[in-house]
Amino acid sequence: MRAYRVALVTCSSIRELTADDHPLLAELWNLGIKAETAVWDDPAVDWSRYDAAVIRSTWDYHLTPAAFLAWLSRLEALGTALWNPAPVVRANADKSYLKELEAAGVAVVPTIWVPRGETPRLDDLLAARGWSEAVVKPVISAGAFRTNRVKRGDAGGQAAFEEVLLHSGAMVQPFLPEIAEEGEWSFIFLGGVFSHAVLKTPRAGDFRVQEDHGGASVRRDPPPGLLAQARDAAISGPGPWLYARVDGVRRDGELLLLELELIEPALYLSLAPGAVKMFAEAIKARVSAPSPKT
Repeated sequence: MRAYRVALVTCSSIRELTADDHPLLAELWNLGIKAETAVWDDPAVDWSRYDAAVIRSTWDYHLTPAAFLAWLSRLEALGTALWNPAPVVRANADKSYLKELEAAGVAVVPTIWVPRGETPRLDDLLAARGWSEAVVKPVISAGAFRTNRVKRGDAGGQAAFEEVLLHSGAMVQPFLPEIAEEGEWSFIFLGGVFSHAVLKTPRAGDFRVQEDHGGASVRRDPPPGLLAQARDAAISGPGPWLYARVDGVRRDGELLLLELELIEPALYLSLAPGAVKMFAEAIKARVSAPSPKT
């Protein structure tokens, strides 16, 4: 039986993967897959050695998006299978994909989209929507990068807004008190199947749920209605995908989508017994499926 070689793709600051992802290496080897880590922008990596590459912790891609997109094209040219696939990653890199999901009927957090280079008055935008507080962030971002909570009438909010627009387009969304009151739900799908859900909460006085900013994450059994909506959001996005994470908040019993993460989401594998094995088996199924590469 052929032994497939797979790269679990990461960034230079996390060369050996996160603690959450690291058990994947041993699990894949147990399944007969020669798995190893590889840094996406390391020029010494020979990507042609691999039958497939699985993106995991490329958590710096948003800092050099053009280089990251060029890397996707390089793997395509080599014929190295990528999961999630390059077209899916491209479609998911700019958060304006939320417009397409909303057009498809997915309930999305209301968003004002501002192109790069424009500098409207933030207060005018908020007043037009009746928002007293909002969150401003870049359209290409990760880990709450350049993400700020702003208030109408606060000069610092305008400065943060203009800083975003110097580098990229911006998105402005109402501040959601539900994040502080209940938390942000994340629904993890592996191999096209729901695996588990996590509830993420910010530290006191903050709105960011990422652990780097003091947030906490716990596994929770989601209400069936929310899960159904999360599944609809996942299948409404681009595909096919190997893994997906649907992030949203509950408002009046409905899920409001914040993001559909199809590039490098943390999957909280350590919080769900069996999730590592489930993910490894899904990777093996993709890698061993017939492909154009010989």
